Amino acid sequence: AGRVPTMTGILRATGGRRSRELARAPSRLGLPQVPERLVPDATTSMVCGYCSTGCSLDVHLRDGVAVNLSPNPNHPVNIGAACPKGWEALTPMQAPDRLTTPLLRNRHGSLEPVSWAEALDVFCDRFKALQSDHGDESVAFLSTGQIPTEEMALLGALFKFGMGFRHGDGNTRQCMATSVVAYKQAFGFDAPPYTYADFEQSDVVVLVGSNLAVAHPIMWQRLMRNPHDPTIIVVDPRATETAQGATHHLPLEPKSDLTLLYGLAKLLLDLDAVDHDFVAAHTTGFDEFVAHVSEYDVETVSGVTCLPVDVLHDTARMIAAGERVSFWWTMGVNQSHEGVRTAQAIIDLALMTGNIGRPGTGANSITGQCNAMGSRLFSNTTSLFGGRDFADPAHRAEIASILDIDVERIPDAPSKAYDQIIEGIAAGTTKGLWVIATNTAHSWINQSEAHDLLDRLDFLVVQDLYGDTETAQRADLVLPAAGWGEKEGTFINSERRIGPIKRVLRAPGQALADFWIFKAIADHWGCGELFDRWASPEAVFGILQECSEGLPCDITGIDGYEMLDAEGGVQWPFARSDGTPGRERRLFEDGRFFTPDGRARFVVDSSRPPAERPDDRYPFVLLTGRGSTSQWHTQTRTGRSDVLRDLYPADAYVEVHPSDAAMLGAGSHGIGSGARVRVESQRGAMDATVFVTSSVAPGHVFVPMHYAETNRLTFPSVDPHSRQPSYKYCAVRLRVPDHWER
Repeated sequence: AGRVPTMTGILRATGGRRSRELARAPSRLGLPQVPERLVPDATTSMVCGYCSTGCSLDVHLRDGVAVNLSPNPNHPVNIGAACPKGWEALTPMQAPDRLTTPLLRNRHGSLEPVSWAEALDVFCDRFKALQSDHGDESVAFLSTGQIPTEEMALLGALFKFGMGFRHGDGNTRQCMATSVVAYKQAFGFDAPPYTYADFEQSDVVVLVGSNLAVAHPIMWQRLMRNPHDPTIIVVDPRATETAQGATHHLPLEPKSDLTLLYGLAKLLLDLDAVDHDFVAAHTTGFDEFVAHVSEYDVETVSGVTCLPVDVLHDTARMIAAGERVSFWWTMGVNQSHEGVRTAQAIIDLALMTGNIGRPGTGANSITGQCNAMGSRLFSNTTSLFGGRDFADPAHRAEIASILDIDVERIPDAPSKAYDQIIEGIAAGTTKGLWVIATNTAHSWINQSEAHDLLDRLDFLVVQDLYGDTETAQRADLVLPAAGWGEKEGTFINSERRIGPIKRVLRAPGQALADFWIFKAIADHWGCGELFDRWASPEAVFGILQECSEGLPCDITGIDGYEMLDAEGGVQWPFARSDGTPGRERRLFEDGRFFTPDGRARFVVDSSRPPAERPDDRYPFVLLTGRGSTSQWHTQTRTGRSDVLRDLYPADAYVEVHPSDAAMLGAGSHGIGSGARVRVESQRGAMDATVFVTSSVAPGHVFVPMHYAETNRLTFPSVDPHSRQPSYKYCAVRLRVPDHWER
């Protein structure tokens, strides 16, 4: 009595297992009875749902429903700018091919519409059977960095504390796990220290493996606003758009970054470009660091990186001369076989030169997805809420007390990582998989093997916006979800800024916000009472505030969603005692880190080559990365915008250096742009259109990550510390049509 009606009760009350009522709009399912609402204002602001920049968009409404949008001119992140994806953010949500009803694979192998009631029956019956027959480790979930923090938290709590399973990971493992581990080991917590204002306050900016102009164009614009005429050094094998706009480009040999960074450290030591006072007062491990990098003499580093000795000396001098040097990295570092140590080598450079905790400085990881930071801290996947450790009894006890649950419900060890969950299918330990808001069959490394493994599952559930993704097409059950703009919650961007998203659209048909799907599953599973406090997204935000209290990510000072709206977002940490949040705040201004002794740690390791190298059969190095500002990940959403599709090639293409193109083909003049080639690795092949360009070096080729075929080629290597895949490097060959059969 007095409780909000359970989602299962609402669905049951509308007519049982096959009710025609369930085919109507979500408003007929009782959703007005739950505290999720359309925004009634003429204009409201919310955070974009694509990349981690966290731009604010003004959404213009008619009768409470979005009809258009424009970038928010007063927001501290984007200051009135938006990339093409942001301008088109509403279009994919209104696509006519949205999922509108649950789909269940029938005995003939086809997906057919079913009611929510039947979908819930099948979901619970099949997963409970696997749990009974094979144990709590037989079912796993794979989630995302693109749903609100509150939904991530509810999913993680439901799956582990309610349903009793152990293993769940997110697709943030594919983009940010490296930085998480690097920060934890160096700073004691996963804590990107910067604010975007640092782009505008540096006099030297070092970008390592980051095509900022394409992947994060608003951040690039912030850098272009810098009034100090900064030196911009780009470290990248490819002459990217960012490299072409920089003052200096270091086109190093692919995956020689760690050697380069250690070599620069030695040169900086030779120049005595060390902030000795900072190092002595605020770090540990410096002597070991000095001993380690002493072996990286400039001639050896030049030989490994293929960068001239004078370029290495000049780069070290530019860093040494800077008063405010900021170091930035993204996927070119993270997606590497030794990404964690590479990220830590960047951190080491910032620490040794004292470039941290001051305006215009920092060792700054740029996140990938719009809510990857929310996933890292609060998804309850590989770390317990707030960055806690599942293996720590005290941490488990804290969470049990906050949530008022039996501590025995909390697993005493972290989840398997994404790659281990996938490998578990081959080993026969992963029997069932629940995939939420991600497209594993497209995005996972060594795609052909991934397809084979997904097809071996006893039961695969996909929860998404569309039914035509490569993963949904393999599913036994597909659940129709609401997306960005159709639900409430918060995202946390790269600079730790928490911002709101709002319900400004009605989800089509029977599609429900992931939050309410999770609530319905909890009720149907029989654990709904555990989540009575989790009554709405904002209620969950309050729970997460409790979970954060006293931690580096403390957000107890945020006074609900209204404060986030009024302040243009709030960067964590913001505790109750912190006064006013301010628009821009960086970490470590006091020189204190989150380690037990308050000191940052230098971390080093020996550099090593990639596991797969070019040879006579596969002579080219394949590089992958962002294709254009108009494409996003597997193009599930951007591919549904006519405007965005006009801004990038419809079919896959491969960049080839002119000297390599001249040697391909049967004729004396080689091949030119527009020719078709087959790109082959030891794992698979794809056909692509040639684009001849000197932006890639001889012996290298580049293919954008967005095309489904690309991951037929990629090599299944992972960093041993973060278990993040190395998407950026493998050996391939090119064949022209006359030679495809040879």
